[in-house]
Amino acid sequence: MSALRRRACARVQGTVQGVGFRPYVHRLAAELGLAGYVLNDAHGVLLEVEGEAEAVEEFLARLAPEAPPLAMIEHVEVSEGPPLGDTDFVIRASPRGGPVDAPVTPDSATCAECLRELFDPGDRRHRYPFINCTNCGPRFTIVRGVPYDRPLTTMAAFTMCARCQSEYEDPRDRRFHAQPNACPQCGPSVRLLKARGGEIDVADPVGAAAAALREGQIVAVKGVGGFHLACRADDQPAVARLRARKHREDKPFALMCASRADAEALVRLGDAEAALLSGSERPIVLAARRADARVAPSVAPGVGELGVMLPYSPLHHLLLADSGCTLVMTSGNLSDEPIAFEDEEARERLGRIADLLLVHDRPIETRTDDSVVRVAAADHPLFLRRSRGYVPAALPLPEPARRPVLACGAELKNTFCLAKGSRAWVGHHVGDLQNYETLRSFTRGIAHFEDLFAVAPELVAHDLHPEYLSTKYALERSGVELLGVQHHHAHLAAVLAEHGDPGVAVGAIFDGTGLGSDGTVWGGEFLAGDLSGFQRVGTLWPVRLPGGERAIREPWRMACAWALAAEAPDLPERLAPFVAPEAWAQIRRLAESGLASPVTSSMGRLFDAVAALCGIRPAVNYEGQAAIELEAACETTERGAYPIELAWHGELLQLDPREMIRSLVRDLAGGAEVARVASRFHRGLAEATVSACSALAAAASTDRVVLAGGVFQNRRLLEAVMTGLEPLGLRVLLPRRLPIGDGGISYGQVAVAARLT
Repeated sequence: MSALRRRACARVQGTVQGVGFRPYVHRLAAELGLAGYVLNDAHGVLLEVEGEAEAVEEFLARLAPEAPPLAMIEHVEVSEGPPLGDTDFVIRASPRGGPVDAPVTPDSATCAECLRELFDPGDRRHRYPFINCTNCGPRFTIVRGVPYDRPLTTMAAFTMCARCQSEYEDPRDRRFHAQPNACPQCGPSVRLLKARGGEIDVADPVGAAAAALREGQIVAVKGVGGFHLACRADDQPAVARLRARKHREDKPFALMCASRADAEALVRLGDAEAALLSGSERPIVLAARRADARVAPSVAPGVGELGVMLPYSPLHHLLLADSGCTLVMTSGNLSDEPIAFEDEEARERLGRIADLLLVHDRPIETRTDDSVVRVAAADHPLFLRRSRGYVPAALPLPEPARRPVLACGAELKNTFCLAKGSRAWVGHHVGDLQNYETLRSFTRGIAHFEDLFAVAPELVAHDLHPEYLSTKYALERSGVELLGVQHHHAHLAAVLAEHGDPGVAVGAIFDGTGLGSDGTVWGGEFLAGDLSGFQRVGTLWPVRLPGGERAIREPWRMACAWALAAEAPDLPERLAPFVAPEAWAQIRRLAESGLASPVTSSMGRLFDAVAALCGIRPAVNYEGQAAIELEAACETTERGAYPIELAWHGELLQLDPREMIRSLVRDLAGGAEVARVASRFHRGLAEATVSACSALAAAASTDRVVLAGGVFQNRRLLEAVMTGLEPLGLRVLLPRRLPIGDGGISYGQVAVAARLT
């Protein structure tokens, strides 16, 4: 090597705190014989290295490519300085003060090395439910502030013993500066509680809880981001009791399997599903259920998929190993409430559901639900819910926000988003903003993100609907500028921004409800636009919504509205067992008069109507149920398609399904199988969507088509549309890191705000 000495300073930005980056830098510098220092600060990681010029050059070349697995490096800025004659490389303490600009790491599943120790009888952390290291463990859910150091986490109250402190201070150790580092002598502990009484005195609370689960009891389990309600997945009486107590009649329960092999005994996993299932994020993965899957019938009634996940915390691994069976692991809440995450709250809210509570004394700072994902065509991950494991990883903005922005999102599947400069932080899944508890979770989450990322919003973007609680929250913020963003434009903008695409695209935006620019209820829309604006260029034929929101809960009302529009107004035979003739006549009159029946172009309500006409789901118990069960009913080999007319009305292209409704009503009356009718509906709608997108893209002189909105969670529809568009030379854009439904709305609102202001 040359004797020429060099000193380089590097500013590393991205997800580089709490992931073992500093000890990695220390080891790399030692390997190359370099002196200097590394530290965490409010912007990321700052380091200086000094030594022979060739060694410094090699260090800089290897710095990003060989970073730890949980690190995500966004930018490395290098500058030169005069050599100072340092002889050692040290890890310096984090400085306090200054503006905050360092990403916080998402929670990460237990790594393989920690798992080996967890089940090693000779290890001092054998069966310790809180084992972790710099490569795994809780992050976002325990963080109270940045820099990410132990005093600013919920582990601050636990003083490390001498052995843990030694690991924490040794740069060569896997637990160097692992902020949740602990052991049975100095860390958090687990307790087993009676649902309505005191603590159960047992030597092994986890083992006792597992035994109770084997016997058919329901246990509330405190996890990483909140409580789950657990029971045996193959025990029908236990699952039925859980449904009854939780007031969750039909919505599928998630399952936690001990291993990939156990999951594959229940569902068919392709390579993409398997990779998602085993990744450090550990989402719930929706996959096609096997005919011989050993689960209770009421785990997921009426659907063709199961949601499976693998254990992601040591406590979960122990429970699964000790119980020896797959477990229902569903959100710890009553229906429509946010999950419980504090012990006393859990005893109050879950004590009426669970027989026992397995709790621990490591506080959860931010309640965070499990993420949910399914795989669509071409192994494309499709988020239904983005939360634990992915939040709060920052997303880039195609145009930096010149002022700090808060976007409040929509009402259903709500997330919020904060932005500063070129970064946007989409919050964890909040849920449906329809009660006080969920609103409190929403406001608390915003306040936490504002503190965590030092964002003081000057501009607040919101939905146009004045009755959404998210909109009301925005309007009540003082000292800020407000910007209303149309619901479906936000869907379009979210996908364009995620792809970094500033150009014009045509968007097929299909969902249930969104207030349109004309004051009507939109939901089956074709837009041509970019981040700065849009034009509504196509829509679904509008019908009445008889009784307003009640028609969402009772799809037979939408069946009546569509049958009336199709001039086939008589009560269909398949609905006769569920709907009295006088009730049908009453709703028909309501739709004819327009009284309490707003106009809607909602694609979600069309799915509801078809599901009801087929007799699949006259009324629903959860949002989207009718469409989910209609998709599950499809005959996979059917190649027929019902016609949907496309007609121009001025400059607006309309999808007119009235002939389709007449055809399927005739087929059903003639004894056609529901499976064939459901499949023909999906295929006909997909073909019409492809034709509309092709015509509208040509008119807008673009080759980009965005598919977004909750209806496109339907994999059969999505894949058919994608398959139809690609041979036409059209580039299909889908969300990649955000939900395709309303969970991505807030990011779209931020992207529009950044462009317009």
